[in-house]
Amino acid sequence: MAENKLNMYRHSCSHVLAKAVDKLFKDVKNTIGPAINDGFYYDFDLKETITPDDFKKIEKEMKRIISLDEKFERKVVSKSQALDIFKDNPYKVELIENLPEDEQISIYTLGDDWCDLCRGPHVESSKQLKNFAFKVNRVSGAYWHGDEKNKMLQRVYVFGFESQNELDEHIKFLEEAKKRDHRRLGKDLGLFFISDYAQGMPFYMPKGLIVKNLLIDFWREEHKKAGYIEIETPIALDKSLWELSGHWDHYKKNMYTFAVEDTEFAIKPMNCPGGMLYYKENLHSYKEFPLRVGELGKVHRHEASGTLHGLFRVRSFTQDDAHIFMLPEQIESEVSNVLKLVDKMYSAFGLTYHLEISTMPDDHIGDEKTWRDAETALKNALNKIGKDYIINEGDGAFYGPKIDIHIKDAIGRTWQCGTIQLDMNLPKRFGLEYTDSDGSKKEPVMIHRVIYGSIDRFIGIITENFAGAFPLWLAPVQVKILNINDAVLPYAREVQSKLEQCGFRVELDDRNEKVGKKIREAQLNKIPYMLVLGEKEMQEKNICVRSRAQGDLGSQDLDSFILALKEERDSKKIM
Repeated sequence: MAENKLNMYRHSCSHVLAKAVDKLFKDVKNTIGPAINDGFYYDFDLKETITPDDFKKIEKEMKRIISLDEKFERKVVSKSQALDIFKDNPYKVELIENLPEDEQISIYTLGDDWCDLCRGPHVESSKQLKNFAFKVNRVSGAYWHGDEKNKMLQRVYVFGFESQNELDEHIKFLEEAKKRDHRRLGKDLGLFFISDYAQGMPFYMPKGLIVKNLLIDFWREEHKKAGYIEIETPIALDKSLWELSGHWDHYKKNMYTFAVEDTEFAIKPMNCPGGMLYYKENLHSYKEFPLRVGELGKVHRHEASGTLHGLFRVRSFTQDDAHIFMLPEQIESEVSNVLKLVDKMYSAFGLTYHLEISTMPDDHIGDEKTWRDAETALKNALNKIGKDYIINEGDGAFYGPKIDIHIKDAIGRTWQCGTIQLDMNLPKRFGLEYTDSDGSKKEPVMIHRVIYGSIDRFIGIITENFAGAFPLWLAPVQVKILNINDAVLPYAREVQSKLEQCGFRVELDDRNEKVGKKIREAQLNKIPYMLVLGEKEMQEKNICVRSRAQGDLGSQDLDSFILALKEERDSKKIM
């Protein structure tokens, strides 16, 4: 089924849902009910609380309505007629009043006893939905217009698919995603937590900080090879700087501000203005270009509490930023170099990706010609290196067009992480200059780019991608030693010491517990390798190896095991 037709079926079914809720509950006021990517929802204002116990009866009533073969009929009415029809529903009245006086208003009836304000389109009859598979999924609170100052409504979500098989597959996919939920795994594996005292601002526990620091170490290693230098800029800067950059006019609502004496400061929501000040601190020549300047900067953004979600949507995070200053003729080669770095870094996690070019938004700075030139430069760069891309109209940053990098995880979900933003505006606003070969002063071209995006969000993504079973190089604990009894503890500590001297992260489980229980717990903690040591292993100076991926690998020589472990770690092999 084509996407437009599927959305029509979903939206038609949302009207069936609204009519069913009208029939089953008292004093219902309907609001809106759009199609979404896995079905549809409808927002209701009613005194009764819809609970999961009501889901089956809602589905039953929806199926009854569908079986009646009721017609979806479109009627066009005047604004005054529409206001009269929906006079008892303040939500519909508000929507109608915001329409132009002379606009012809579309309503759809479903049967003789129910209608809704709607542009459509819809199926001709409810009976066409007979084989459409749906399932009431959940109910949640939703503010009218998404504004927390408005009344809280009840939003009923319903899955909707062309066939029962597609619905079943989607539910199976969601169950798999639930098992991989980084919020649960973060707690179970001791990686991070978020306190009510700092909502949206993650606390990293020792094991989580190991993962974060390993990602940072990898970032620094690869960026050094790629010719980047690293800087650090202040976490808070004077309001006047944010006015100069344009963020004060375009981003203030998402910024945290405070006063120092008589001066207003803002905690940085991005690193760019600090990077501009770094550039301006020295004189520059064309011979320095491209100048690649990286920063692992902590940023803070004011996000509504209702949007916060584990590490995926936070208020405080670390961005792996870089600003590349260059000549116009270097744009294509630098975009190519960034994408080569993206390839190299993402491959360490087994991630693939696709590219989208986001063009000029309505809320932009700079003239349209500059924007079109910048967009053309990005397209030319991707065309020259043979990279496929799609166009995402109107979704560029307010200061320039960008290439967004969407990665795909192990179960097929996509995440926007990396981005390459071509900025021909901020250099002008900050008066950035360089001395060209003829001695004249010119303005550099600048790229903003991130690869992880938010390191914190990236940790959430790879936690779900690997279902918490990180590859050896990234695992907080790489080897767990399990002694069968106290008699082998001296040998167990000897093995531990040797592994640690070789740079491995090792834990010894020396509790007085049965070895079977120790193995199960190590498996639950996603440890890549377990070494079971008994008296036989101690006598023979061997180890009994269990692999998270392959199970029991039997008795091995410790030195040979260490060599294999080093190769797996250093090659960043994905198990």
